[in-house]
Amino acid sequence: MMAFCPEIKVLDASIRDGGLCNNFRFTDDFVKSLYEANIAAGIDCMEFGYKSSKKMFNPDEFGKWKFCDEESIRAIVGDNPSPMKIAVMADAGRTDLDDILPKSESVIDLVRVACYIHQIPTALKMIDDAKAKGYQVSCNLMAVSQVRTEDLDAALQMMAKSAADIVYIVDSYGNYYPEQMAALACKYVDVIGAVGKEVGIHAHNNQQLAFANTIECCRWGVNYLDATVNGLGRGAGNCYSELLLGFLKNPKYDFLPLLEFVQHRILPLRAGGTLWGYDAPYMLTGLLNSHPRSAIRFLKEGRIDYARYFQELNDGE
Repeated sequence: MMAFCPEIKVLDASIRDGGLCNNFRFTDDFVKSLYEANIAAGIDCMEFGYKSSKKMFNPDEFGKWKFCDEESIRAIVGDNPSPMKIAVMADAGRTDLDDILPKSESVIDLVRVACYIHQIPTALKMIDDAKAKGYQVSCNLMAVSQVRTEDLDAALQMMAKSAADIVYIVDSYGNYYPEQMAALACKYVDVIGAVGKEVGIHAHNNQQLAFANTIECCRWGVNYLDATVNGLGRGAGNCYSELLLGFLKNPKYDFLPLLEFVQHRILPLRAGGTLWGYDAPYMLTGLLNSHPRSAIRFLKEGRIDYARYFQELNDGE
């Protein structure tokens, strides 16, 4: 736990996961400030948002980071002269592959294909497409806590044979404890690492375990670590970037630029009404291994009847 691990890569998912809190309506100034703070902090990769289909999602209802057009990203990074890589997420079934340009025409480096277990065939086609266009590619299998063991084993074998460079453990519902995460990390590393691919972790903080689960995975050979500044992300949020950088022993990382960003950008964002972070309703959905959408609705309605809400969740309402 005290060793320096040069293989570790930290990916900032603040704009993409945080965009689920405000319909991706971050200003260019906010995103530019985060880009600069991440570079100063030594972050390895920054995810700018989704490559969502404009046929499925109305651009008038979302900010630009729901779609991540090339010109939108270049308005922030230019040709990205920094060593930090640029990533976007492509949801299976919600992305037009034609919107992903060849790598030679794009400043994007990494395409993260996100899917549920039943979408694996679609994800494989997307992975092949992005890889053929010249990108580094990951597969982010979501809601893994709800996947049957035999289905997960089969999916990992398929991912091991795929063109994906990285395969992510995604604890979408914040359900796992460190002991469970350790076993899962070993399973992924045994299958995915055996063929020369990397494994990543994307944790949610429903039970205030996103950081603990992330560093537990790190102990077992998971080298790609997702985090967000101040935990910014859907519902309970994610592993805190500044907390993770403070833990890692790589001298290239410096959490002070992120603390500056929290002071000047995150606190005003919270004051303006954007909500995320641990709360009792998210704890309950985490315990029950269920999607946080009902907890998000509970909080928006101003409810505080936690015991009744727990009963509703148990009753399947």
